[in-house]
Amino acid sequence: MRYLPISEIANKARVRASALRYWEERGLLPGARREGGRRVWPATTIRRVALIKMAQRAGFTLAEITQLLAGDTTPSATRQWRDMATRKLPELDQHIAQTQALRKAVADCLECGCMNFDQCVLLGTTDAAP
Repeated sequence: MRYLPISEIANKARVRASALRYWEERGLLPGARREGGRRVWPATTIRRVALIKMAQRAGFTLAEITQLLAGDTTPSATRQWRDMATRKLPELDQHIAQTQALRKAVADCLECGCMNFDQCVLLGTTDAAP
């Protein structure tokens, strides 16, 4: 099995080394081996880091991600993952809808072209208070 130093894992996974150390401390990553006093992980750790990052982007907490990565492949663990993912989907749908609305607002402003933010009719239709 090939082992990589923390700096290489960090570079390939595009995370800070401090995040890797923190995730190791929290149990999201397995304990690193030491070679010459430096942390090294199996190259497969890059895939695990990618999963952690994806789960974070999806809005899962570190505690939830820890549960997901606990290594339990029993039917009850699989059911737990399905339950967590099912609860997360409506939140993601809401986030997508909000982002699409924001994109439309920006596109509408570009199309308007007035560039007079104090008097823009489009900006006057929002419910936001100054």
